[in-house]
Amino acid sequence: MHLAKQDIPTRIDVPGAVARQLPDFGSTNADEAIGAEYFSLGAGTDIAPLLVGLENDLCQSPHWGYLISGEVVVSYSSGESEQMTGGDVFFWPAGHSVAVRQDAEIVLFSPQVAHGQVIDHLRAQLVPAGS
Repeated sequence: MHLAKQDIPTRIDVPGAVARQLPDFGSTNADEAIGAEYFSLGAGTDIAPLLVGLENDLCQSPHWGYLISGEVVVSYSSGESEQMTGGDVFFWPAGHSVAVRQDAEIVLFSPQVAHGQVIDHLRAQLVPAGS
């Protein structure tokens, strides 16, 4: 199965951040559905404020992925952080946050239920109060 980036449904589209997420892209041996995701994030984007209200105010979904371009810093619940640059493959365990230092293009594969809940939470944070 393959898919062009523009065919992945857009879930978040705000200045500095576009998040595309396709459910049912595959499954694990445990029969857990996996989503395919493509994020375009502008320099200066920090998702930490949007994660407030989730467990430990962090993303609670693991991700496997590839940083196509850019530079990001991922902070973990352990207090550690690591910097990644274009060309890096990665695994981010549950309990993390992401800040973008240079415009970034990121491909992620994530458990769709867990990350779908996080995306829904992020979207709710982006809706102006009273809307």
